[in-house]
Amino acid sequence: MLSEMDQMKRAVGEEAAAYVKDGMKIGLGTGSTAYWLIRRLGERVKSGLNIEGIPSSAQTEQWAKEFGVPLTDFSRVKELDITIDGADEVDENLHLIKGGGAALFREKIIAQAANELIIIVDSSKMVTNLGKYPLPVEVLPFGWERTANEISMLGCVPNIRKKDGGNLITDNGNYILDCPFDAISDPARLNEEIRRIIGVVETGLFIGMADKILVGNGKEIKVIQKNKAV
Repeated sequence: MLSEMDQMKRAVGEEAAAYVKDGMKIGLGTGSTAYWLIRRLGERVKSGLNIEGIPSSAQTEQWAKEFGVPLTDFSRVKELDITIDGADEVDENLHLIKGGGAALFREKIIAQAANELIIIVDSSKMVTNLGKYPLPVEVLPFGWERTANEISMLGCVPNIRKKDGGNLITDNGNYILDCPFDAISDPARLNEEIRRIIGVVETGLFIGMADKILVGNGKEIKVIQKNKAV
Protein backbone atom coordinates (compact mmCIF):
# COMPACT_ATOMS: atom_id res chain seq x y z
CA MET A 1 0.00 0.00 0.00
CA LEU A 2 1.52 3.31 -1.11
CA SER A 3 1.61 6.26 1.27
CA GLU A 4 -0.25 9.43 0.29
CA MET A 5 3.07 11.02 -0.67
CA ASP A 6 4.06 8.07 -2.84
CA GLN A 7 0.63 8.14 -4.48
CA MET A 8 1.21 11.78 -5.42
CA LYS A 9 4.64 10.95 -6.81
CA ARG A 10 3.18 8.10 -8.84
CA ALA A 11 0.37 10.26 -10.21
CA VAL A 12 2.64 13.09 -11.33
CA GLY A 13 5.27 10.73 -12.74
CA GLU A 14 2.70 8.85 -14.80
CA GLU A 15 1.10 12.12 -15.95
CA ALA A 16 4.48 13.35 -17.18
CA ALA A 17 4.88 10.23 -19.31
CA ALA A 18 1.96 11.48 -21.44
CA TYR A 19 4.16 14.35 -22.68
CA VAL A 20 6.49 11.87 -24.37
CA LYS A 21 5.59 11.33 -28.02
CA ASP A 22 6.59 8.67 -30.52
CA GLY A 23 10.09 9.11 -31.92
CA MET A 24 11.33 11.36 -29.13
CA LYS A 25 14.80 11.38 -27.62
CA ILE A 26 14.35 12.02 -23.91
CA GLY A 27 16.41 12.80 -20.84
CA LEU A 28 15.50 10.60 -17.90
CA GLY A 29 15.83 12.17 -14.47
CA THR A 30 16.76 10.64 -11.14
CA GLY A 31 14.74 10.16 -7.97
CA SER A 32 11.62 8.63 -6.49
CA THR A 33 9.21 10.54 -8.73
CA ALA A 34 11.24 9.78 -11.86
CA TYR A 35 10.91 6.09 -10.97
CA TRP A 36 7.18 6.22 -11.72
CA LEU A 37 7.82 8.10 -14.97
CA ILE A 38 10.25 5.44 -16.18
CA ARG A 39 7.97 2.62 -15.13
CA ARG A 40 5.07 4.16 -17.07
CA LEU A 41 7.28 4.77 -20.12
CA GLY A 42 8.24 1.10 -20.04
CA GLU A 43 4.55 0.19 -20.22
CA ARG A 44 4.07 2.51 -23.19
CA VAL A 45 7.13 1.06 -24.93
CA LYS A 46 5.61 -2.42 -24.59
CA SER A 47 2.49 -1.00 -26.26
CA GLY A 48 4.51 0.27 -29.24
CA LEU A 49 5.97 3.65 -28.23
CA ASN A 50 9.25 4.27 -30.06
CA ILE A 51 11.63 6.34 -27.92
CA GLU A 52 15.23 6.45 -26.74
CA GLY A 53 16.39 7.88 -23.43
CA ILE A 54 19.59 9.13 -21.85
CA PRO A 55 19.72 8.38 -18.10
CA SER A 56 21.07 10.89 -15.59
CA SER A 57 22.41 8.28 -13.16
CA ALA A 58 23.35 4.65 -12.79
CA GLN A 59 20.13 4.14 -10.80
CA THR A 60 18.02 5.57 -13.62
CA GLU A 61 19.85 3.42 -16.15
CA GLN A 62 19.05 0.37 -14.04
CA TRP A 63 15.35 1.28 -13.88
CA ALA A 64 15.20 1.91 -17.63
CA LYS A 65 16.69 -1.50 -18.36
CA GLU A 66 14.36 -3.14 -15.83
CA PHE A 67 11.25 -1.60 -17.41
CA GLY A 68 12.38 -1.94 -21.03
CA VAL A 69 13.02 1.70 -21.96
CA PRO A 70 15.59 1.82 -24.80
CA LEU A 71 18.70 3.87 -24.05
CA THR A 72 21.15 5.90 -26.10
CA ASP A 73 23.98 8.36 -25.36
CA PHE A 74 25.45 11.64 -26.55
CA SER A 75 27.78 9.94 -29.01
CA ARG A 76 24.66 9.23 -31.09
CA VAL A 77 22.31 12.02 -30.02
CA LYS A 78 23.23 15.73 -30.08
CA GLU A 79 20.08 17.11 -28.47
CA LEU A 80 16.99 15.87 -26.69
CA ASP A 81 13.36 16.60 -27.43
CA ILE A 82 12.43 16.63 -23.77
CA THR A 83 13.92 15.99 -20.34
CA ILE A 84 11.72 15.04 -17.40
CA ASP A 85 13.22 15.18 -13.92
CA GLY A 86 12.40 15.83 -10.28
CA ALA A 87 13.59 18.59 -7.96
CA ASP A 88 14.20 19.16 -4.26
CA GLU A 89 12.85 22.72 -4.35
CA VAL A 90 11.08 24.89 -6.93
CA ASP A 91 10.61 28.63 -6.32
CA GLU A 92 8.11 31.13 -7.70
CA ASN A 93 10.40 31.91 -10.66
CA LEU A 94 10.77 28.20 -11.52
CA HIS A 95 14.38 28.15 -10.35
CA LEU A 96 15.35 24.81 -8.84
CA ILE A 97 17.51 23.12 -6.26
CA LYS A 98 18.45 19.61 -7.36
CA GLY A 99 20.99 17.03 -6.29
CA GLY A 100 19.35 15.15 -3.45
CA GLY A 101 20.04 12.00 -5.45
CA ALA A 102 23.68 13.03 -6.05
CA ALA A 103 23.16 13.18 -9.84
CA LEU A 104 23.08 16.96 -10.30
CA PHE A 105 25.94 17.20 -12.83
CA ARG A 106 24.46 14.68 -15.26
CA GLU A 107 20.98 16.06 -14.60
CA LYS A 108 22.16 19.51 -15.64
CA ILE A 109 23.69 18.12 -18.83
CA ILE A 110 20.47 16.43 -19.94
CA ALA A 111 18.45 19.47 -18.89
CA GLN A 112 20.62 21.81 -20.98
CA ALA A 113 20.49 19.44 -23.95
CA ALA A 114 16.68 19.35 -24.08
CA ASN A 115 14.30 21.52 -26.08
CA GLU A 116 11.92 21.35 -23.11
CA LEU A 117 12.55 20.64 -19.42
CA ILE A 118 9.60 19.35 -17.42
CA ILE A 119 9.98 19.09 -13.66
CA ILE A 120 7.81 16.66 -11.69
CA VAL A 121 7.33 17.22 -7.95
CA ASP A 122 4.86 16.85 -5.12
CA SER A 123 3.47 20.02 -3.54
CA SER A 124 5.92 19.93 -0.61
CA LYS A 125 8.74 20.91 -3.01
CA MET A 126 7.13 24.26 -3.94
CA VAL A 127 8.65 27.21 -2.00
CA THR A 128 8.64 30.99 -2.09
CA ASN A 129 12.43 31.21 -1.88
CA LEU A 130 15.07 28.56 -2.38
CA GLY A 131 17.38 27.55 0.44
CA LYS A 132 15.52 25.59 3.09
CA TYR A 133 16.84 22.45 1.38
CA PRO A 134 20.66 22.43 1.70
CA LEU A 135 22.21 23.22 -1.69
CA PRO A 136 24.17 20.25 -3.10
CA VAL A 137 27.49 21.12 -4.78
CA GLU A 138 29.55 18.50 -6.60
CA VAL A 139 33.28 18.93 -5.99
CA LEU A 140 36.52 17.20 -6.89
CA PRO A 141 37.84 14.90 -4.15
CA PHE A 142 41.33 16.42 -4.31
CA GLY A 143 41.43 19.38 -1.97
CA TRP A 144 37.72 19.19 -1.17
CA GLU A 145 38.38 20.60 2.28
CA ARG A 146 39.78 23.79 0.74
CA THR A 147 36.88 23.96 -1.70
CA ALA A 148 34.45 23.62 1.21
CA ASN A 149 36.24 26.44 3.04
CA GLU A 150 35.94 28.73 0.01
CA ILE A 151 32.22 27.97 -0.27
CA SER A 152 31.78 28.71 3.45
CA MET A 153 32.92 32.29 2.79
CA LEU A 154 29.63 32.78 0.92
CA GLY A 155 27.59 32.22 4.08
CA CYS A 156 27.16 28.55 4.92
CA VAL A 157 28.85 25.63 6.66
CA PRO A 158 29.21 22.87 4.02
CA ASN A 159 28.77 19.25 5.08
CA ILE A 160 30.29 16.46 3.05
CA ARG A 161 27.64 13.87 2.21
CA LYS A 162 28.20 10.44 3.66
CA LYS A 163 27.17 6.95 2.58
CA ASP A 164 27.94 3.53 4.05
CA GLY A 165 30.34 5.00 6.58
CA GLY A 166 32.42 6.98 4.11
CA ASN A 167 32.18 9.94 1.77
CA LEU A 168 29.52 9.46 -0.90
CA ILE A 169 31.02 9.01 -4.37
CA THR A 170 28.96 10.31 -7.30
CA ASP A 171 28.66 8.45 -10.61
CA ASN A 172 31.38 10.85 -11.81
CA GLY A 173 33.78 9.90 -9.01
CA ASN A 174 33.32 13.16 -7.10
CA TYR A 175 32.03 14.27 -3.68
CA ILE A 176 28.88 16.17 -2.73
CA LEU A 177 28.92 19.09 -0.30
CA ASP A 178 25.51 19.94 1.17
CA CYS A 179 25.45 23.68 1.79
CA PRO A 180 22.73 25.09 4.10
CA PHE A 181 22.16 28.72 3.09
CA ASP A 182 18.69 28.85 4.75
CA ALA A 183 17.42 31.49 2.29
CA ILE A 184 18.90 32.24 -1.12
CA SER A 185 17.91 35.79 -2.11
CA ASP A 186 19.70 35.79 -5.48
CA PRO A 187 20.03 32.21 -6.83
CA ALA A 188 21.65 33.26 -10.13
CA ARG A 189 24.37 35.25 -8.39
CA LEU A 190 25.08 32.52 -5.84
CA ASN A 191 25.28 29.94 -8.62
CA GLU A 192 27.94 31.95 -10.44
CA GLU A 193 29.91 32.71 -7.25
CA ILE A 194 30.11 29.03 -6.32
CA ARG A 195 30.96 27.90 -9.84
CA ARG A 196 33.94 30.27 -9.93
CA ILE A 197 35.56 28.42 -7.01
CA ILE A 198 38.34 26.08 -8.09
CA GLY A 199 37.39 22.49 -7.28
CA VAL A 200 33.67 22.97 -7.86
CA VAL A 201 32.33 20.74 -10.63
CA GLU A 202 28.72 22.01 -10.62
CA THR A 203 26.02 23.35 -8.32
CA GLY A 204 22.50 22.07 -7.74
CA LEU A 205 21.03 25.45 -8.71
CA PHE A 206 19.13 25.19 -12.00
CA ILE A 207 18.48 28.79 -13.00
CA GLY A 208 15.88 29.57 -15.68
CA MET A 209 16.04 26.05 -17.11
CA ALA A 210 12.59 24.68 -16.30
CA ASP A 211 9.84 25.17 -18.88
CA LYS A 212 7.01 23.43 -17.06
CA ILE A 213 6.36 22.15 -13.54
CA LEU A 214 3.89 19.33 -12.83
CA VAL A 215 2.87 19.50 -9.17
CA GLY A 216 1.07 16.65 -7.45
CA ASN A 217 -1.27 17.93 -4.73
CA GLY A 218 -3.65 15.32 -3.39
CA LYS A 219 -5.65 13.97 -6.31
CA GLU A 220 -4.98 17.05 -8.43
CA ILE A 221 -2.00 17.70 -10.72
CA LYS A 222 -1.28 21.37 -11.30
CA VAL A 223 0.71 22.56 -14.31
CA ILE A 224 2.83 25.69 -13.92
CA GLN A 225 4.41 27.12 -17.07
CA LYS A 226 6.12 30.44 -17.73
CA ASN A 227 4.53 32.18 -14.75
CA LYS A 228 1.04 30.93 -15.42
CA ALA A 229 -0.95 27.97 -14.10
CA VAL A 230 -3.08 25.69 -16.26
